[in-house]
Amino acid sequence: MAATKKISDHFEKSLTKLNDLVEKMENDQLSLEDSLKYFEEGIALIQQCQKTLTHAEQKIRILTEKNGKLIIENAKSD
Repeated sequence: MAATKKISDHFEKSLTKLNDLVEKMENDQLSLEDSLKYFEEGIALIQQCQKTLTHAEQKIRILTEKNGKLIIENAKSD
């Protein structure tokens, strides 16, 4: 469970940093060099987040499959 929390915290920090980079690129007068540096960093963060999401999706699939068939249960409402 601690590993999941660590991954979640890292994911959230990456999203926050990505948001900060976007804001800087939209609001600041950056040189071309700085813009490219931020863009490159943003692409790396996006790839990292996508990898984390793909891993989570695979884990969910494993947890929700039974005998190779996807099990989807509807939540019961009272």
